[in-house]
Amino acid sequence: MNLGLLTGIETEYGLFVEGRTPTDQVEDAAEFVRSHLGPSFVGWNYDHESPRNDLRGFKLERLSVDPEDWKFESGSRVRQSDAAVRSDRVMHNGGRYYNDHGHPEYATPECLDTADLVCHDLAGHATLRHCATQFTERTGRRCKVYKNNTDFHGASYGTHESYLVPRAVGFEALYAAVMPMLVARTILCGAGKACAESGEPCDFQLSQRADFFMESANAETLYRRPIFNTRDEPHADPRKWMRLHVISGDANMNPNATARKVSLMHIALRLAEAGHAPRWPLADPVRAIRQISRDTTRKFETPEGVSAYAILDSYLEAAVQHLDLCSRGREALDEIARVMNWVRSLDDQAIGAVDWVAKEYLLRAFSGDLDGRAVDLAYCDLDRDEGLYYGLAAAGMVPDLDDLVELTEAPPTRAAWRALALERWPEAVRAVTWSSLTLAVGSGEIEVALPPDIAAPPNPESILSVEDFITELERCNA
Repeated sequence: MNLGLLTGIETEYGLFVEGRTPTDQVEDAAEFVRSHLGPSFVGWNYDHESPRNDLRGFKLERLSVDPEDWKFESGSRVRQSDAAVRSDRVMHNGGRYYNDHGHPEYATPECLDTADLVCHDLAGHATLRHCATQFTERTGRRCKVYKNNTDFHGASYGTHESYLVPRAVGFEALYAAVMPMLVARTILCGAGKACAESGEPCDFQLSQRADFFMESANAETLYRRPIFNTRDEPHADPRKWMRLHVISGDANMNPNATARKVSLMHIALRLAEAGHAPRWPLADPVRAIRQISRDTTRKFETPEGVSAYAILDSYLEAAVQHLDLCSRGREALDEIARVMNWVRSLDDQAIGAVDWVAKEYLLRAFSGDLDGRAVDLAYCDLDRDEGLYYGLAAAGMVPDLDDLVELTEAPPTRAAWRALALERWPEAVRAVTWSSLTLAVGSGEIEVALPPDIAAPPNPESILSVEDFITELERCNA
């Protein structure tokens, strides 16, 4: 699907290292990231980042810290600089790879096309697998990497989506259009979870993250987690753009589920821009998403008695009525409607399309033999020989695109400029952000902007020097 929205996904992976304890987590994650041997650049510039700015027009004095996470981070036995702890790498495909609070995190480059985004998300799998091999060779310690969002000991880590949105849409319209979608899409995009980590006990639920939401909206990401994150950090001109930073989604093993969750958000955002988003005021979104996540009746209703099916149907109908959809956009809508019917009718075809349905199938298959949480973890294991997702793939029950992806090329967005500079003139690159490059020119340095709406260089072969690069970038920016 391509609705022309610049989008990225950042995934924090679960990391288990044999013989180590939670107090080693930050040190191990940093060492794991530094095990990356492929081409990359070290020199991320944090100067332009503003995580305390809020879309509602104010700035927080400080961000909250999860007390569970802090116990591990503050207990680290090895003191390192912030730069060493984060171990930031800018990948030559325009993406970014770093240690975020004890978790290796892979951020895709910015993509306009959902298919490109899914491929770059899968490229993260390949990067993490290579690092697992290298980490074990360097340290002698076996490790496991999980694409999930909980350690089953009270700590959660995110899979975040970023969508560039015109500032003119405004917070109120954005919130009204997006909140019902964030709650309802759980039935098609949830990764599934054995048991509960807060509230009443349960054997299974749809969402990995629902247990950890505490508020409907705020700018936090580590504690007091909201369903709608109001962080205002556009990585672009703030007068023209805002970035919707979605932290409530799950990490999906099924690439079609990844595409679906992004397509659903594109629909909501384009309808917000057009002023035609369906109106579903939810009195208590936190209670709604938790109730849907744990609904054993499969009616998936909010406390007001509104079904997630009805909410999603209204967005699909509005998209057909009000959006100018290309053929791929219509195919994406058809796929969403088809999968929703499979879920609604308990059709086994949903196993191949929705992670929580596949995980529930495995839990039933292993019932009585294994702890449900062990099955849950094994489903998300990136080891292609041991991970249960790949076992289902070998049986032809779910799609497997992992071995098709070893991306080194950037998508045709501003990420292509970032990648071009890193590939051709690495010695001249001094610093990188999502929205700029700092380059050495002559005896000085110059910071050049990478606006979010710039296309890839039209003729990269004709750019022969750093000076040519800057001239061409400024020409395209004009």
